[in-house]
Amino acid sequence: MDLHPDIAEVRITAGEIAERVRVLGRQISRDYEGKDLVLVGILTGATLFLADLVRAMDIPLSFDFVAVGSYGEGTKASGVVRIMKDLEEPVESRHVLVIEDVMNEKLSLRLRYLLENLRSRRAASVRVCTLLDKTPPEKHDEAAALADYRGFEMPEEYLVGYGLDYTGKYRSLPYIGVLKPVVFGG
Repeated sequence: MDLHPDIAEVRITAGEIAERVRVLGRQISRDYEGKDLVLVGILTGATLFLADLVRAMDIPLSFDFVAVGSYGEGTKASGVVRIMKDLEEPVESRHVLVIEDVMNEKLSLRLRYLLENLRSRRAASVRVCTLLDKTPPEKHDEAAALADYRGFEMPEEYLVGYGLDYTGKYRSLPYIGVLKPVVFGG
């Protein structure tokens, strides 16, 4: 495996990701067998995870994408969350599995908004699969209420690769790693 020069350390190898995605794919396939399932990937970070997860599943399904963000003045978020890119197809009476790249305290408002929005569309069920759960231990009960499927539990540190970015870069790395401090200007 070639290490990108900006990466200080690999936290999760490409092989570990592939194996965990296979396990999740089998589990989700069992849980949703015979149901009308649509996977909803949250753009842009969950794209690679969703693509690999779909290929690891052996049941009929469809998938779509949504972008959710908060907006405000300049770089300051107002705390108001809105749909930036909506689904192409209705989800009424369908089982929805939201695919997220990272779940942590900062993103829970955005995720909660999306889940309530999807429920208001009368989906048969709405559940969450996250690649990384970076929720601190004292908040694990709250996180368990949000994510039904988890790839990896990780500490709260800035990670890149496999869909995760820093300033729009590093998403295409096949592993998940930590950037060298010099990349942040340190």
